[in-house]
Amino acid sequence: MLDLVPIASGSTSGDALRNTLDLARRVERLGYHRYWLAEHHNMPGIASSAPAVLIGHVADVTSRLRVGSGGVMLPNHPPLVVAEQFGMLEALHPGRIDLGIGRAPGTDPLTAQTLRRSTAQLSEDDFPEQLWELFGFFNGSFPADHPYRNITAVPAHGNQPEVWLLGSSGYSAQVAGLLGLPFAFAHHFSSVNTIPALALYRDRFRPSQRLEKPYSMIAVSVICAPSDEEAQSLAEPAGLSFIRLRSGRPGLFPSPADVAAHQYSEADRALLRERAGGMVVGSPDTVRRKLGELIEKTAVDELMITTTTFQHADRLRSYELVAGLFSAR
Repeated sequence: MLDLVPIASGSTSGDALRNTLDLARRVERLGYHRYWLAEHHNMPGIASSAPAVLIGHVADVTSRLRVGSGGVMLPNHPPLVVAEQFGMLEALHPGRIDLGIGRAPGTDPLTAQTLRRSTAQLSEDDFPEQLWELFGFFNGSFPADHPYRNITAVPAHGNQPEVWLLGSSGYSAQVAGLLGLPFAFAHHFSSVNTIPALALYRDRFRPSQRLEKPYSMIAVSVICAPSDEEAQSLAEPAGLSFIRLRSGRPGLFPSPADVAAHQYSEADRALLRERAGGMVVGSPDTVRRKLGELIEKTAVDELMITTTTFQHADRLRSYELVAGLFSAR
């Protein structure tokens, strides 16, 4: 599962973080395999600005879950820092840490400049070099004449977590394939690109020491409730949150009262129709059917479920209902 750590209207970031720890404990008992946290900045309604810190806390309150980033946005950080942080997490929780790497900044241009302390724009050509440096710090593979050869990333060296590449287009799919890495695609907000990106990944895949054959996962937004009607109602605040984000007005996760008060324009409704392609909303029977169709269509190895509702209890129930669908398979 993917947790965006939403801050609901009328609550605080501390409430959101405590909800995350509660959710992690509960979904571990339900049989979920991975718990990923995404890096976002300058977004008032999302509290996951420091995935490495939160991953440590989630790993501390669980014992079996693989905990990771979905993802760490590599352009925002020196590869040495990412290696040190995730090497430390892997050393503390051996065999349980995933490092999902993204190429986008995960924020607006000004915030990205602030994070990097530079106005220079990173190009696509910078990303493979950053990845190469990151692996170099984990495994000490810098050439003898490279200046970084004399840097020992403690405790990263010898404590490399499982590394994934994340993407919402074809670029990262190709890079993941060429490097022989597992690939996770953001179907939940880029559903029209899912099939082409997975095809590119599989076509360009080269076996590596890390992976012998392609291994893929897609993230899909799911809201499950006892009836289709209730699930659709629970999904409405997430739709309004998406509209606000796309309109350049991100805020706290809206309440049902906010939804009732909003005057939806035709442009708003067009955004909701666009978003619907990456969502599965409905009763257990509806969700089972739609997820089954998605698995068959994409032939992915794993599904990553992301669920955001106004009430924490509704979110917990949705994950519980979805877990019940798969435990019965």
